[in-house]
Amino acid sequence: MKVAVLGAGAIGAYVGAALHRGGSEVHLVARGAQLQALRRNGVQVKSPRGDFAAHPHATDDPSEIGPVDYVFLGLKAHSYASCGALLEPLLHERTALIAGQNGIPWWYFHKLAGPYQGRRVEAVDPDGATSAVMAVDRAIGCVVYPATVLESPGVIRHLEGTRFSIGEPDGSISERCTAFSEAMVGGGLKCPVEASIRDDIWIKLMGNIAFNPISALTRGTMVEICQHPATRRVVAQMMAETLDIAARVGSTPMISVEKRLDGAEKVGHHKTSMLQDLEAGKQLELDAIMAGVVEMADITGAPAPTLRTVYAAADLLSRTVARPMPSNLPATMSA
Repeated sequence: MKVAVLGAGAIGAYVGAALHRGGSEVHLVARGAQLQALRRNGVQVKSPRGDFAAHPHATDDPSEIGPVDYVFLGLKAHSYASCGALLEPLLHERTALIAGQNGIPWWYFHKLAGPYQGRRVEAVDPDGATSAVMAVDRAIGCVVYPATVLESPGVIRHLEGTRFSIGEPDGSISERCTAFSEAMVGGGLKCPVEASIRDDIWIKLMGNIAFNPISALTRGTMVEICQHPATRRVVAQMMAETLDIAARVGSTPMISVEKRLDGAEKVGHHKTSMLQDLEAGKQLELDAIMAGVVEMADITGAPAPTLRTVYAAADLLSRTVARPMPSNLPATMSA
């Protein structure tokens, strides 16, 4: 099996290292200091399950790799529409794309039985720009549960979790999913093939849609947000509204709001990916995590007042952080 990891950051390099350890032919696509470290020392994984190192091929030029059986996308979802030049050399007619993204994927309504089948979610596929680069027929759904951080170039700190749930948009248990699952298991990871992968998407999204923007707005960790009564109530309401939208598009994840909250609280003083991006001055991953869900609320007629309010605040935060602060602003005085 030949696999390329496009975006070999904290999650991508962790997956690539595990697959390489399991015997797959792995190629990591990275750039800058990360690429130099991967070439020099390989992937160094620090984990409570045991440290290990892997030395797969690393490059910034996918044409050196050529067509592969699977591309694991470790990029943020807002980069998908612009990754065509990197992706194209990796594709043959049967190459599958496994997007380890947060939030609503660009293929969500592909082969989904019901009134919304084939509909496009503009927030994640604006004017079809993403699906033009990544054909929906290539897509295998993937929900990433492990928590990892890039401790330094080439060094991945694995905090918890080993499960990567995958599944076909049409709900079938396909040969391509089964083969990839076996390769992941061979590398020491859990990779169940789910007939209802969208349920897993919503379970993960219940946490992301609430904790990510609230942590960015408050700078609070997950346990701090859970243990503060007011923000805990906001999170609970956001999760309930998310479950309502999920039900309206035909998904019924079997988890309660309280159980999801309790699980998040046990993570402890962990900064969400959105807070980490904010502190690093990177673009916030709002389109897939929040905008796509608010768009689904519009499509289905769900009120979702709390989601809409928090999204408005987080969107303004994203826009103000993205632009430089004028140096000639007047000083303000309190009355």
